[in-house]
Amino acid sequence: MGKLQVAVIGLGRLGLACAEALIDESELALAGVVRQPGAPAALPGRLRLYPVASHVRELEGVRAALVCVPAYAVLGVARELLQARIPVVECACFEGQALEAHHAALGEAADNHHVAAVVGAGWDPGVLPLLRSAFEMLIPRGSTALHRHPGLHLHHSAVVAGLRGVKGALTGEYRGDNGASQHYVYVELETGAELAQVQAAIAADPLFAGEVTQVFQVAHLSELEGEDGLGVVLERRGHAAHGPHQSLLLEARFDTTAFSARVMLDAARKLPGLGRGAHPYALGL
Repeated sequence: MGKLQVAVIGLGRLGLACAEALIDESELALAGVVRQPGAPAALPGRLRLYPVASHVRELEGVRAALVCVPAYAVLGVARELLQARIPVVECACFEGQALEAHHAALGEAADNHHVAAVVGAGWDPGVLPLLRSAFEMLIPRGSTALHRHPGLHLHHSAVVAGLRGVKGALTGEYRGDNGASQHYVYVELETGAELAQVQAAIAADPLFAGEVTQVFQVAHLSELEGEDGLGVVLERRGHAAHGPHQSLLLEARFDTTAFSARVMLDAARKLPGLGRGAHPYALGL
């Protein structure tokens, strides 16, 4: 059985990431890229070997499409593709009732045209809500805190950077549900330095006294400072009347565009086995 031929609709940052990732796929193939009329006809880098069109009908053998246009245009583009009996994957970022209405409209279109669509196949909506649900399933009684952009504190960073064995440091801070300050310290260590010793030195410093502080070692601080990076702290603390107080912590920094592209490709792999209608993205889809 051959690879599933996938078209990328739109070539912004997300579309470019999806197209680049499709080149290296073992189960999927890049059928081509659809761009707005008037956009450059030549694609960049490795993509120059692939077709570019102003409409999906100009591409041959398309069996699925990744909708990578701005959120306000996703519904219209996806509906047109579904009408042409092309299964779609989308990850438009809406919240609350707007997200529910968006998914309902896509579900109606997919069902009417007897084709499958995967909705919310990105980071958020997508994987982040699944992680939060998993935390809450594992600890059913408790509180959840989600912080997307920990604030950076230069003074705290400078203090940590001045400790013995620390090559560089970056300190983020956020407020927990109870209003208490919590610090996340990222350290790049000198050769031969021990993380445990640095952790002890940070804990002993008056600047961090009486505050919850997590210390993480990174290979290079530059990995945390890129323009495309996003910081996320997801914490679930259990409220148990008896027994140990359980807790879960996810701390991550990453490129949201790259993550969303990987999720969209994962959803595309599942399309051939899905029935008509819209399917919310899930890891076990």
